[in-house]
Amino acid sequence: MAKPVQRLYGDERVSEASGPHYFGIRHLSPAGSYHLLALLQTVKPTAILIEGPSDAGELAAQLTSRGVVPPVALLAYTDQLPVRTLLYPFADYSPEYQALKWARRNNCHAEFIDLPTEVSLALADRRRAPQAEASGSDEPQLSTGSLYSRIAELSGEPDYESYWERHFEHNLQPDAYRRAILHYSTEMRVLTEGEELRLAPQESAYNEIRESYMRRKIHEAVASGHLPEKIVVLSGAHHTPALALSLPAMTDEELAKLPRVPAKMTLMPYSYYKLSSHSGYGAGNQAPAYFELLWRCIQQGELAALPALYLSSVASRMREEGTWRSTASVIEAVRLADALAAMHDGIRPTWRDLRDAATVLFGYGEYSVVAEALARTDIGTAIGSLPEGVSQTPVQDDLNRELKRLKLEKYKSLVAADLELDLRENRRVKSEESAYLDLNRSVFLHRLAALGIRFARKQNVRQSDATWAEHWVLQWSPEAEIETVESTLKGETIELATAYVIHEELLACADIAAAAKLIRRSCECGLPQVMGQATSALQRLAVDAGSFEQIAQTVHELSVMLQYGSIRRVDTAALIPIMQQLFLRGALMLQEAAGCNDDAAAGIIEAIHLLNTAALEHYEDLDDQLWIEQLRRLAERDDRNAKLSGYAFSILLERNAAGEEECAKEVSRRLSPGIPADLGAGWFEGISMRNRYALLSRTYLWRQLDAYVGSLEAEPFKRSLVFLRRAFGSFEPREKAAIAEMMGDLWGVSTESAGVALQQPLNEQEKESLDELNDFDFGDL
Repeated sequence: MAKPVQRLYGDERVSEASGPHYFGIRHLSPAGSYHLLALLQTVKPTAILIEGPSDAGELAAQLTSRGVVPPVALLAYTDQLPVRTLLYPFADYSPEYQALKWARRNNCHAEFIDLPTEVSLALADRRRAPQAEASGSDEPQLSTGSLYSRIAELSGEPDYESYWERHFEHNLQPDAYRRAILHYSTEMRVLTEGEELRLAPQESAYNEIRESYMRRKIHEAVASGHLPEKIVVLSGAHHTPALALSLPAMTDEELAKLPRVPAKMTLMPYSYYKLSSHSGYGAGNQAPAYFELLWRCIQQGELAALPALYLSSVASRMREEGTWRSTASVIEAVRLADALAAMHDGIRPTWRDLRDAATVLFGYGEYSVVAEALARTDIGTAIGSLPEGVSQTPVQDDLNRELKRLKLEKYKSLVAADLELDLRENRRVKSEESAYLDLNRSVFLHRLAALGIRFARKQNVRQSDATWAEHWVLQWSPEAEIETVESTLKGETIELATAYVIHEELLACADIAAAAKLIRRSCECGLPQVMGQATSALQRLAVDAGSFEQIAQTVHELSVMLQYGSIRRVDTAALIPIMQQLFLRGALMLQEAAGCNDDAAAGIIEAIHLLNTAALEHYEDLDDQLWIEQLRRLAERDDRNAKLSGYAFSILLERNAAGEEECAKEVSRRLSPGIPADLGAGWFEGISMRNRYALLSRTYLWRQLDAYVGSLEAEPFKRSLVFLRRAFGSFEPREKAAIAEMMGDLWGVSTESAGVALQQPLNEQEKESLDELNDFDFGDL
């Protein structure tokens, strides 16, 4: 590598006496674009060299193709798993983007000159590890942030962004921006370079490598025949002072030593939300929509109109939300913003000035009143687009084709939208494609979900038994685009990539519940071949299946599959014998599984519910009588978990497999003074977990419970309360009111007075008694 040099002292600063024209910018700077275009018109260069991935090649040219709507981004990604990415976003007002457009209009050579992405990605891995280790050290971190804060403080600005906008974005004097930013960035490097080398040597070395490579590319441009005075070099302001041709450039030997990883690159639509600092892939621009408005005003020579346009937009947003502000308020807000600018010796209000004016005049000093309107005005919902034919990965192309085929293009938006699907055949249309449009949409959305592409989120349907209905929420984002690109390594189409993902999960599948879920996912994704492979895996794993809960989960998955298999036009006949086999095994395992403690009982209760539901749904295929017999055995046993015995009995009541006489007998047996309080109350907790209507309609049960509680001594009473409180805690208010009325009848008092007495707030004495209960030692309970 090139040896570190004192780059910024003496005669080594960049000079244009006989060399290229250097233009340092802040990325996403409207004023930077304005002054850059003025320079290009004056110099009329033959070559524009831009900080950006030098291997972008044709993609860089396609950025300005007809039909490309910014914001867009170049995305570099490793050609192997796990996928690592680098993003290079562009808005319409990005100086780099405007430079490319100018070069296209004027037939000028333009190229990116930063490190190739295969090198940048490899170096990024090496930079992360040391920084992660250093993050836990006691050494002070770089003070660049505090330096920026100090600059804002000395200039009398509330923050650095306001300082930058007032002194750079509002300065439209010819050539003022370029000279000021070069001087500013040079002095900043002098102040921070030594500290960066000491505290962050990896970052310092990375910058030196990049700048050495960019100097090499500038030399190559000169060597290829471009006169130095006809070259414009566009780079981030921080790097501009270090690109002087007098400094050493990277040699062939040094270039060959750089690490590399296989990488590819694609174009992708981007969004203003992601350009803002509110997200993980932000580019340091807190208000992209505001700066687009600033850019338009600069282009039209109407910068003075910006405050009125901005504040009118905020007021309009508030009106859309139902909060009205008058035109007079907008006029006063503009005047206040101008006054705030004058207080800082500014020629125009900054973004912060405008927000403060809106808060005072529209929110009457309350930021919360205007917060949403400001966010929509500052950030916006713009999302870029790319036309067909612009280079993308095969999966991106396939996704866009599918969106068009399935009429989902309008949902490719940053604004979330609901989509209701009816998977049944639509017999009112003529073509098969239209008849099964919603079904095909469902298949597509399930495939995206399987690939981890966060475009669609499936919600619970409003009708629990509607196997033909699906409710999705669709919302596009740059993350979804990145996840689409990452899927390229799994297959060239959405279908092939999905099949690859599910097949890989199938190879790692070790239990029957996971295999059953993969069968269901294969069906939902319209992959019959993979579904067959998953079914074979389930048959193989079912031989050794030994977990009651896993068996119940598997039976549930197969039950659901059989219910909607015909809706999805899938042959599910092969699943019936597997479900029968597993259901039989699960039923016979019930007694053993019920010998557990209360901690494990919750999972067993869910498993019992799943098996019972399957028995009801598929009574023709499953041995429902065997299941009832096993539930009855569990309900009668005293050596199993009391809560599970109560739960089993509640199912028998629900299914009319136990009558009033049997119920009264069981209640009398379970809730008797001879039964330990925790077992009796635990049994009641189990029976109260299902079918409250059936429970409330059996007066004899409550009479027995009342007698049982009245018979308890002080200590057993307290032990029982822990279970009874837990049982009644899940009852709804109307159910508690019904119980109060029922107890009033039993106690011989009016139902109204009983309800009032039982539901009124606790007095101090009762609260003290409850506190004592909370401190009660339940021993081995």
